[in-house]
Amino acid sequence: MASVLMPLAEGFEELEAVTIVDVLRRGGIEVVLAGLSGTEPVTGSRETRVVPDAPLDEVMDRDFDMITLPGGMPGVDHLKRDERVQKLIERYQSGGKFTSAICAAPSILAAHGHLEGRQATSNPKFMNQVNIGDVDYVEDPVVVDGSVITSRGPGTSMDFGLKLVEMLVGEETRDKVEEGLVRIH
Repeated sequence: MASVLMPLAEGFEELEAVTIVDVLRRGGIEVVLAGLSGTEPVTGSRETRVVPDAPLDEVMDRDFDMITLPGGMPGVDHLKRDERVQKLIERYQSGGKFTSAICAAPSILAAHGHLEGRQATSNPKFMNQVNIGDVDYVEDPVVVDGSVITSRGPGTSMDFGLKLVEMLVGEETRDKVEEGLVRIH
């Protein structure tokens, strides 16, 4: 079974985090929400409280297939400053594993050089924090460049989640999940 780690910090964007977790789990993917401060409820940017599955310290050495970073402020700032999150991103990038980020979270990857030489996107408000160095900034809803997947924000979170399903378990599963969502195009 494919597995995804989502670190969860105070001030995360609820629509992104919950949508991504829901879509991934519909695809049969294990998702572990890891609280930076343990398993106490984490409050999102709109005061929604989510209980993490595990403390981040408890899953640091576990080998997931992907790490995904939700946006939201000040959640992204907390993730950006957390040395454990940086170590995980470095490990996943150097190991060729999937690293994904949405909304303001691609700025975490850019700040540490993980978007150098890649195409990426983000919430337009954070373009100047993502489009730095040798980053090819594009405005597509979801951008895949090798093992890095980025997306624009709450409104693209379902497309982002579906792309993550596709990357982890294939297009057929992605299509089945999307069919069950009854999306109107």
